[in-house]
Formats: sequence, C-alpha cells, structure tokens
Amino acid sequence: MPPKDQNALTEGVYYILIALHTPLHGYGIMQFVKEVSDERVNLGPGTLYGAINTMLEKNWIVATATDADTRKKEYVITDVGREVVQTEMKRLEELLENGRKITGVESDEV
Repeated sequence: MPPKDQNALTEGVYYILIALHTPLHGYGIMQFVKEVSDERVNLGPGTLYGAINTMLEKNWIVATATDADTRKKEYVITDVGREVVQTEMKRLEELLENGRKITGVESDEV
C-alpha cells in the first residue's frame, strides 16, 4: 500500500515505474522513457540509477533473477509500485479536471 502522504512523483520516477510494467534493464528503461515521452524526457545514468536505488528501498520495484553470465540487472514494478502509479494517475486526473472546470479549456483546445 502506498503511503497516505505520498508526494507527487517526479516525471522521471513516474516514467520509470510505467516502464517497469515489463522487466527492463537500465538502458532499456532510458530508451523506453525517451520514446514514450517523444524524446522530451531523457534520463541520464546518474538520475536513473539514483531513482532505481530509491525505488528499491521503498519496495516499489525489485531486481529480477537474471542469467549469471550477464552483468545487466533487470527490474520490475511491485504491487506497491503499481499502487503508487495508480495514486499518481488519480492525482494527475484531478489536476486536469479542476483545471478544465476553472479555466473552461478543454484538452483539444490546448
């Protein structure tokens, strides 16, 4: 269960969690995020591995068992991580809904 006082996720953390719905190694995560964000978000190795270590500590992701011959670790999202993503998606939907109500601007007008 995500903490009740979960803060907003950074864009990088959000995209990493989304990427890990399929097991990926670090380079695969960077490529996924770059592609899905239409090259707007480009994670550097320091940012990526710092975020991965934090998410491992929070049990949002886990390292998967890999072939002993490879040095590449793959990671996958946990049930807690999935709940964190769902909580963030609800927060983002609320932001959009309130913005549309107050400004009267619809998504196709932006």
